[in-house]
Amino acid sequence: MAKYRHALPLAERDAFLSDGGLETTLIFHEGVDLPHFASFTLLSTQEGRRQLEAYYARYLAIARKRGVGFILDTPTWRANADWGALLDHDAVTLDRVNRQAVTFLESLRAQWEGPSTPCLINGVVGPRGDGYKAGRMEADEAEDYHGVQIGSFANSAADMVSAVTMNTVGEAIGIARAARAQSMPCVVSFTVETDGRLADGTSLQEAIESVDRQTDGSPAYFMINCAHPTHFAHALENGEPWLARVQGVRANASSRSHQELDESTTLDEGDPVDLGRRYVALRRSLPALRVLGGCCGTDHRHIAAICEAVLPAQGA
Repeated sequence: MAKYRHALPLAERDAFLSDGGLETTLIFHEGVDLPHFASFTLLSTQEGRRQLEAYYARYLAIARKRGVGFILDTPTWRANADWGALLDHDAVTLDRVNRQAVTFLESLRAQWEGPSTPCLINGVVGPRGDGYKAGRMEADEAEDYHGVQIGSFANSAADMVSAVTMNTVGEAIGIARAARAQSMPCVVSFTVETDGRLADGTSLQEAIESVDRQTDGSPAYFMINCAHPTHFAHALENGEPWLARVQGVRANASSRSHQELDESTTLDEGDPVDLGRRYVALRRSLPALRVLGGCCGTDHRHIAAICEAVLPAQGA
């Protein structure tokens, strides 16, 4: 049974942490083979589950030390039909994988959750295509397609779902509608290019306002992920009402473009201390920002640096 699905405790706290770049950490730091960036494949073996547990534990320890909440993301960014087919996973197998991911995180929550560290289990829904290239899904198609994975989460103990690394409005709308239809709290997280716009040229403001308008404001909140703060900070300076809908940021460590990252054979870890300072500036622009995490190239060191910069008075 879901613990927080009907009353997410986000508004009760100043900050929730999330993890960093799961796939980039496993691949570049730990030498794990993740075909098609599919981290859910690790759930099928004892060694894989051990690697995932060790990964999450580093972040949960930071949250416990700081006395803040934590959002436990399932490793299911690639666990949809098209990507699953590349790994010979059919619909039955993918349903089992998505629910298994939630069960795995339930065991972690049992170990780490405490009164000062509530842990929300978040079912991650990734794009149907490449998160670095604009897709072409219309809202109705996206609702049908992603509704299958969301249904797996709805039939589990997941507290919420998040559409992560979205780069088109239609796909985001479809996911939000599918989540609403299955009574799942939903977060939409957009990624942007170096100009602060989605891959098809849509501005963040247009994207967020369009999703809200066409879903009756159903997303619990919005996020920005898989981009460096220098790519989007300038788009957050107008002080307009839509900025209050952005409650989370999971930035990349690197200021490189998506194309440059895609073509790179080495990991650009950036500067954790500098990234922390940039989150301080983001908090000034985003009045409701409370979910703090990282994306490609970040690890527990970056999250610790963000905490040190943003939450200096909240250490336990």
